[in-house]
Amino acid sequence: MANTISPLFGHNGAPLSESADTARATLAGMLAVRQFEEAVDSLFARGLMHGTMHLSIGQEASAIGACAALEQTDFITSTHRGHGHCIGKGADLTRMMAELLAKQTGYCRGRGGSMHIADASTGNLGANGIVAGGIPIAAGAALAQKMKGTDRVVMCFFGDGATNEGAFHEAVNLAAIWDLPVIFVCENNKYGMSFSTEKSMKVEHIADRAAAYGIPGITVEGNDADAVYAACNDAVLRARAGHGPTLVENITYRWKGHSKSDKNLYRTKEEIEDWKHKDPIVKFENRVIELGVLTREECDAIAADIREKIRASISEATTAPDSDPAELLASVYRAIEGGN
Repeated sequence: MANTISPLFGHNGAPLSESADTARATLAGMLAVRQFEEAVDSLFARGLMHGTMHLSIGQEASAIGACAALEQTDFITSTHRGHGHCIGKGADLTRMMAELLAKQTGYCRGRGGSMHIADASTGNLGANGIVAGGIPIAAGAALAQKMKGTDRVVMCFFGDGATNEGAFHEAVNLAAIWDLPVIFVCENNKYGMSFSTEKSMKVEHIADRAAAYGIPGITVEGNDADAVYAACNDAVLRARAGHGPTLVENITYRWKGHSKSDKNLYRTKEEIEDWKHKDPIVKFENRVIELGVLTREECDAIAADIREKIRASISEATTAPDSDPAELLASVYRAIEGGN
């Protein structure tokens, strides 16, 4: 049985907090990302999940608000910190959990783990363990859609550190020259691994770099789902109309370390606590309650429902068969009959 969070495909451009239906879906999406990552964080700490992972706790509005601007048939490319993008595009929570637990029922049969989930059926062209690795892929996918004459767009997620990689500049330049239908979404969480953006770049805003390529660039409050959606929706409409790419910079913050081995020695507890007071989920809940769109009881009920979905995903995934080592080469090597 599918265990998904209903994405906001085909939304009409109004603020996500304006109606009860979109508010419920937005809150459910952000809570799903938060609770999924809290669950895998616990599983990892207990030795039940191996490898590594990069959590986006604190950044939920960026992923869910951005994906709300897409249609079901659109595409995304993701990053090593990509659980939220995967959920925002409609992934099954149980198959995601199974992938992280190295189970045969996972999206990539347990081979990709946290950093390499892909699902063509939902338009997710893949998370990527290489910094900036998904940006040229997004440009190529957008070129394919343009050559096919479709109105599909590609949304490309990456972090602030990726904008200092050559792949970013080459892909954005090419997309600009060819007016490709791609939306470049930079999730600026202030640190490329452990290095502050204040020390790694001279520009005040990453979106300012868009001017060098002749495309629009906009900086928004990445912890505000409505602001993220509004900026990304405009960019999607522009791309779909054939007017080329946009660079959207979502200013946000990760509460956890870069990865599981990060001891957080490069930032203060005060800084982290300050950003926790800017919690995107609390911000959105308070807004819809103040607007009278949802009640506190309704918000609590949504949170409880998501908890049950996460528990179900863990229960089902942990009992699934382990990834089969005998199939290790099945997708990367094909024997040719006759030995030729």
